[in-house]
This record gives sequence, C-alpha cells and structure tokens, in this order.
Amino acid sequence: MADKWVDWSKNVRSKDYRGSSSFATFLIIGPVCFFLGILFAEFPYDFPLLWTSDPIEPTYLDQLETHLKFVHQSPPLISRMLTIMIVTGFLGFFTKLFKASESNMLFDGASLVLYVIGVGVYIANIVKGLRFVSAGIWHAPDFPGNLPPAQQSPQQNPDGRLVLGREDSLKVMAASNTILALVLVGVLVLQAGQWYAERKDNEEYERVARETAVPEKGAGGAAGSPATAAEKRASKKKQ
Repeated sequence: MADKWVDWSKNVRSKDYRGSSSFATFLIIGPVCFFLGILFAEFPYDFPLLWTSDPIEPTYLDQLETHLKFVHQSPPLISRMLTIMIVTGFLGFFTKLFKASESNMLFDGASLVLYVIGVGVYIANIVKGLRFVSAGIWHAPDFPGNLPPAQQSPQQNPDGRLVLGREDSLKVMAASNTILALVLVGVLVLQAGQWYAERKDNEEYERVARETAVPEKGAGGAAGSPATAAEKRASKKKQ
C-alpha cells in the first residue's frame, strides 16, 4: 500500500497514534451503541416476523404498521439527530485513518467498510420501507403486491419484478434490522480486536525492555530503546 496512506513507522508508542483509547474511538463506539440500542428496542416488533413459526395475525400487522408510521412521522428533530450520529461515526473513522498506522488500516479500515454497509442497508431498505408504510400503498385497491405472484399482471407491473405485499415487506424490514445489528456488532468486535492487539504490543514492548535492562546496565547503559513488533514489521516493509 502507498506510503502516503499508511505511516509504517507509527506504532502504539507513537505520540500521534490514534488507537483504541483515543477520542476518535469514542466517536465511533458512541454512535454504534446508540444505533444498537434503537435496534434492540425494535426487536420485540421484529421477533414475531422472523423468529417464530406461529401464524401472524392481521391485527399484529396493523399494530406494527401504526408503530412504524409513528416512527417515520416523528418530528424532524429526530431524523436530524440520527443524521448527526451517522456523521459523527464517519468523523471518528476519518480521524483515525488520517495518516493511519498499520493497525488503523487493518481494524479501522475494516470497521469503516462495515459501517458503510450498515448505512447502505439503512437507506436502501429501512428508510424506503418506512416511506412505504407512511404512504399507505399496501391499502390501495390496485396495489399489485396484494395479489399472489402468479396473479400479478404485466399491466400492473411493467418492469416484470415481483412486488411484495405488506407482510413480506415488513419481514424484509425486520431482516434489515437484524443485518444492521450484526454489522454494527462487527464494528465493535473489530474495535475490541484493535484494543487487544495494542495490549499485546505493549506487553511485548515491556517484555523486551525488561530483558534488555540488565545487559544495558552492564554495558554502561549506552544501548538504545528496544524496538517493538510494529517497528520490526515497519522496517521489514521499508526494506
């Protein structure tokens, strides 16, 4: 990878290293946990659609549709807060990836990919589904999704694509919530992995420092500080 994107000389002991204990990590973990909390609150509504084989009553679909309408038609302040939280997460990623170290590129780069996937699922499936719920298209008498797939005429659906009905569309939204939750948990796992890798690097640095402390004293203390594992990898890449 080009040196302009990665600073191979940077390690956990560098002053400008932005690792798991930096404020940028807080900017990432905060929004991720915020969205996981929202998805956890939605789980009781999604459970009957995905995680049980019991038949779904029409009254439950009516209640779920009313709930989703209330969510989508909430005051503009709510949607602005969600947008601010999404942007805050991107700000944390871009801060950590500016003049990134090898650890930043591995853990924060992969976390950013998952975060972008989550935002894509949110915009493409969840927001679009909420708009359909608020528009009430499923209750229109000429809506093709109210008919079985075999009875959907080309005049109603000129594109030839299958139009889902209310129940199937709500199941897609519930599945999107589950996918989004898994993606966000993956971001937390990668951030925890970065913390664990930093801990191992610090332990190795301290071990090497202890091993070289006695020979340095015997030789008059003229030797320099020991190199960490990250510094050794950086020197190999430069060679």
